[in-house]
Amino acid sequence: MRVPAVVPWEARAAAKRASTLARIPQAWRLDPAQLDEAKGQRDLTGAFIHRFLQSRDIEIISQDSLELTRAIGSAKLTAVEVTTAFCKTAAVAHQINNCLHEVFFEQALERAKQLDAYFAENGKTVGPLHGLPISLKDQFHVKGVDTSMGYVGWIGSNLGIKDPSQAHQVESQIITELLSLGAVLYCKTSLPQTLLLGETKNNIIGQTLNPHNQNLSCGGSSGGEGALQALRGSTLGVGTDIGGSVRIPAAFNGIFSLKPTPERLSYRQVANTNPGQNTYRSTVGFLSTSIGGLELALRSTLSRKPWISDPAVVPIPFREDELSLVRERADANGRAREPYLPLKLGVLWTDKKVGPHPPVLRGLHTVVNALREAGHRVVDWEPPLQATAKRVHVSFLKADGAHDIHSHLNLSGEPLIPDLQEAFQLRPPLSLLETQDLTLQGLEYEAAYSDYWNSTSNDGQIVDAVIMPVAPHAAVIPGKYYHTAYTEVINLLNYSVAVIPVTKANKDIDVVDPSYQPLNGLDKKNSEAYDPEIYDGAPVGVQLVARKFEEEKILGIAQIVTAALKAHR
Repeated sequence: MRVPAVVPWEARAAAKRASTLARIPQAWRLDPAQLDEAKGQRDLTGAFIHRFLQSRDIEIISQDSLELTRAIGSAKLTAVEVTTAFCKTAAVAHQINNCLHEVFFEQALERAKQLDAYFAENGKTVGPLHGLPISLKDQFHVKGVDTSMGYVGWIGSNLGIKDPSQAHQVESQIITELLSLGAVLYCKTSLPQTLLLGETKNNIIGQTLNPHNQNLSCGGSSGGEGALQALRGSTLGVGTDIGGSVRIPAAFNGIFSLKPTPERLSYRQVANTNPGQNTYRSTVGFLSTSIGGLELALRSTLSRKPWISDPAVVPIPFREDELSLVRERADANGRAREPYLPLKLGVLWTDKKVGPHPPVLRGLHTVVNALREAGHRVVDWEPPLQATAKRVHVSFLKADGAHDIHSHLNLSGEPLIPDLQEAFQLRPPLSLLETQDLTLQGLEYEAAYSDYWNSTSNDGQIVDAVIMPVAPHAAVIPGKYYHTAYTEVINLLNYSVAVIPVTKANKDIDVVDPSYQPLNGLDKKNSEAYDPEIYDGAPVGVQLVARKFEEEKILGIAQIVTAALKAHR
C-alpha cells in the first residue's frame, strides 16, 4: 500500500498565499510595477493607496463607523456600495502591505445584498451594525473559512487538532452576535505565530510592516488589524489582548482601541494559545479608526446579552449612566465644565525599568498640556514597581512550558520563527505549587496597586484614570521590541484600557538627549535603538487606563482627552 507523501510545511504555506491572492478579483489586482513601487514607498497610507482606488471608493472609506451606519440607515449608501469599497481597499492593502490571512469577499457581498433586500422590504435595518464591514483577527471562527492563527498546521481547517470533523462548521459566539446585529464580515487579518509577540510575523505570510513607515513594525498580535485600518481597509475590527495585543497595534498604527476586562465580552469558541491558562486570560477587544466606532461596537455587542450564551461573561449591560457621568464633565472641546469636577488623571512617565524614547515622552507631554489647558487635573503616577507584575504575568504565559505551541507546530513540522525560538523552547511546565505561589504574588500586586490608587483620594478626589505609554517607543524597528511591561502589567490587573493616537515622531523635534543616563542594561539597549531618521513619521499613541469593568468610563474619558487634544492642536 502506498503511503501518502507528507507535504512540506513550506509548500503548504506557499499554496495558502497563492490561494488567498487568487480570491482577489482580477480587477483589483496590482501589476508587478505597482507592487515594486509600493515596496520602495516609506508611507503607504493616504495619497499612495488612494491612487489604486476610485473617487467613490475614497469617499466611502474616508468615513468612520458611525457615519457609515447612519448613511446606510438613511439610504444615502447601500450595504453593497460600502462592502464593495472596503473589500477593494482591503484587497489593495493586502497586496502592498501583506496584512490579511483570509479573504471572503464573495460571501461578504452576498451578505450585503441580503441586507439591502431586507432594508428595501422592511424600511429598517437589521440592527445597529447593518451593512458595516467588520474585519477580524485570525482567531475568530467564521463558518466556511479557515482559522489558521498563524500556524501552517491549521491551514484547511479552523480547529487545529481539536476535532477535524467539525472543520469550518464552528462559529465564535461574538461572530454570531455581530451577524445578528447586521455586520458584514469580509476578511481575517494577520497575526504572529503563537500570538505572543509584539510584532506580526509567521511562517505563512512572513511579516506585516507598518503602513505609515515601512521601516517599522505594525505591532502585534492584532497587527494586521492595525495595518488594515491605517490603510482604511476597515473602520472597525475585532482583536484579542493578553499582553497588549489590541493596544500595541492601535498605538503603532495611529488608531483607537479598547481592551475590556476579560469577562465583559464572549471568548467562547475563539481560538487561542494555551487556552487552559485562565488566571490571566485573554480578552476580546476592538480596534477602530474612531472613538465612536469603539463605543458602537461595545454598545452593540452588549445589547445581545452575551452572558446568556457564555457563562464566563459577567452580566453587565452597557451602562449609559456611567458614560453620561463622564461626558457631562466636559464640553465638546474637552474643556472642564462647571459645576462638575474636572477630570483628575495620573501620568506614568516611566516604569523605572525602561524609559520612553523622545517621541513617546513628547506624546505624554502633549496630552498633559492639552488636559491642563482644558482645565483638568494631572498628577504624577508612581504605583508599585511594574517589574513584579511583568515577571508574574510572563510566568503564566509560559506556564505550560510551550507544550500547546509545540503541539500546533508539530501538525506541519514548521519551526518557531526566529523571534520566538529562545522564549518558547519546549520545557517542563510549572508545578502546581509554583503556579499557586505566583497566583498569590499576582493577587498581592493587584491589592497593592489598588491601595495606591485609593490613596490618590487624599485631596478629596480620586484619580479617574491613568495616562501611560503603550511601549517605550513609537512603532518599533523590527526585532527591537525589548520591553513589553507597559501593556503586560495592565493584563495582570485586568483593567479597562483605551488607546488614542496623539502625534507622530518627528526627526527634527524628537532628537536624542545626550545627557540621558540609562537606568540599566535593558534601558541602554532600548535607548540606543532609537534613530530619529528611521522613526520619523511613526505614530505615537497613549494608554488611558481605568479600573476593572470601567469600559464605559474609559470610553468617556478617551472622548474628552481626544477632544482636548484636537482643541490644543
